[in-house]
Amino acid sequence: MEKSWTSWFEIAVADFERAKKFYEQIFDMEIQAIDFGGFKMGIFPHKGVGAAICCGAWYKPSPNGTVVHLDANPGLQIVQDRIEAAGGKIIQPKKQISPEYGYMCLFEDTEGNRLGLHSKE
Repeated sequence: MEKSWTSWFEIAVADFERAKKFYEQIFDMEIQAIDFGGFKMGIFPHKGVGAAICCGAWYKPSPNGTVVHLDANPGLQIVQDRIEAAGGKIIQPKKQISPEYGYMCLFEDTEGNRLGLHSKE
């Protein structure tokens, strides 16, 4: 059975406000912040698959864990070009995966997480 394997993901952060500013800056959007008292969650605007930054005892940023690729359509280069100015680091610049699968890049966010970007262009 074919299905979408992603329904929700959470990105671990150590400094909630710094991470919120970073993701808002590179994607040019606003994150909804929720404080649960000792645990903070910042929900990305979405339809379908949801995403959030999370700061709490169970969340430890790491450059060695699972790699989530964020949707950078319609243009990965636009988002990639904002990463370093927002305090992140480019690990693998934009490169074509294949004509069928589009493009990707890898970056490190302000919290030390390794993530990817993906787009058709």
